[in-house]
Parts: sequence; structure tokens; C-alpha cells
Amino acid sequence: MIDLHCHMLPGIDDGASDVSVSLAMAKASVAQGITTVACTPHILPGLYHNTGPEIRQATARFQEILDKEGVPLRLTTGADVHIAPDFIDGLRSGRLLSIADSRYVLVEPPHHTVPPQLEDFFFQIVVAGYVPILTHPERLSWIPRRYEAIKRLVAAGVWMQITAGSLTGAFGRSTLYWACRMLDEGWVHLIASDAHDTTRRPQDLAAGYECAAKRVGFEEAQCLVLTRPMGVLKDQPPSSLPVPLRGADAEAETNPAEVKQSGEHDTLIRGHAGDLRGWSGRLRRLLKFQRSEK
Repeated sequence: MIDLHCHMLPGIDDGASDVSVSLAMAKASVAQGITTVACTPHILPGLYHNTGPEIRQATARFQEILDKEGVPLRLTTGADVHIAPDFIDGLRSGRLLSIADSRYVLVEPPHHTVPPQLEDFFFQIVVAGYVPILTHPERLSWIPRRYEAIKRLVAAGVWMQITAGSLTGAFGRSTLYWACRMLDEGWVHLIASDAHDTTRRPQDLAAGYECAAKRVGFEEAQCLVLTRPMGVLKDQPPSSLPVPLRGADAEAETNPAEVKQSGEHDTLIRGHAGDLRGWSGRLRRLLKFQRSEK
């Protein structure tokens, strides 16, 4: 597997606090079958003032430590870049980083506020020749209100990356619901760990892969953690990579306004623990019942 979103570099953001934590995270990655990790610390004006050159230096230093310790993990550069007005200029100047200097760049929007002109912002990145990857949309508090916008972004060329822990329930029931729904409906391009440490936000990409395989099959799960990530590292155009597959039980068209997070929603989430694929079947029956009532 390849992990394209991980806060493993020591002491550079809210991820690994020191080298010992970074080493433990690296060893946990190798134990799960991960061969390559993109080191993607936050770049957030006013809070995390990391720059491209600083991230490159920190990645090279930590790679030297891994090599000395005999940890067989390859590191590459990147950043978890927050939305900012000078985003494209920052990429062109090298102040901001794409993943492995490719056309693919992680973009993190605010968690609780919908940015103004969200779709236009991503459109400008696409026009500039990059492939923006919207990080963990399933964890955004505003996704229930703007789910149609998420789908329009995918149609416009934006990729979606969900967090492995979202599929295991580590971020709560609402996040689990949206992660499963996006996966079932074929809107997800990548799964990454977004690991920050060894306890609160540990490396769990293998668990996310297993959950995804139960929903969309092993072939698509491989695309989520290996085929597309490898294409990113090789800077292959999106058109040369497999498009996301939908879950077998996914609805062809789903109106998010019809999905009410009520008692039935709780039933859907409880069903995930026992039978992942049964979730979408119950959702389909719920939607048909609601339509019949109208």
C-alpha cells in the first residue's frame, strides 16, 4: 500500500511530536504493508508556517534516520495545504508542495465553514494544470448541506480522499455514514491514513482497506490504496487511471435531502458493524419508502 496523507515528520505540525514517535509510526506503516508514505504536514497561514523547502529538508533528514535504523520505508514530499487566496502562485513558486512534485496536490478546506466560491476555487486549480485532492470530505461538518457540490467537484476533475479511520468508525457515526455513502456511490479516489501519532490518530490504512474491500470489492480497494496512489507518484494523468467503482448496492441517483439522520440513520450505522454491505441496501429501501410517501 501507499499512504499519500500522513503527518509523520517530527515536530513540524500537530503530528509526530518527536523522532521517537515518527519512528514508531514508520514501523507501524511497514508492519501493515505500506511501502511509501507522503509526508504531508499542514501548511496553514497563521498556525503552521511550513514551506516547501523546509518540508523537503525535514523529509530528507527523516529518510536518513529510517535508512540508518533499517526501516524499509520510502518517503516522498507533500503537504496538507489549506485553502488560501494565493494557492496557485504558492505551488508555482515552490512555497507550497504538491505530492512528489506531481500535478496532484492535497487541499484541505475549513472544517466548519463553507469557503466562499468553493467550486470556483477548485476550478482555478484544475485550469492551472493541477489535480486537487480534497482531503477527508466525509469529516467536514458542512457536507450534509453541500453534498451536491462535492459531486460537482468530482465531475469537474477534483479527486476525493477519505480517511481510513472514517471507515472504521474512529471519527463517529456521522463521519462513518458519509464515508460509506461516498464510497458506495463512487465518489472516492483515495484512502489515506492521515495519521498523526501512535495513539490518538494511529496508522490504520490496513483497516480502512479491509472495510473498503467489503463495500466495493478487493479490486477497487486496491485502486484506493495502491493503483491510483502509484499513479500519483508517477504523475500519470487522471485519464490513464481507473475511475472509482460504485458499491454493488449503490443507488444510481441519490437525493441527499431525502436521507434523514434519524433513528433509521442509527440503524444504518449499527448495521455497518455486522454487515458492511447491508448498509447501502437498507438505505435504498429507506429512500424508496420515502419516495412512495410523497
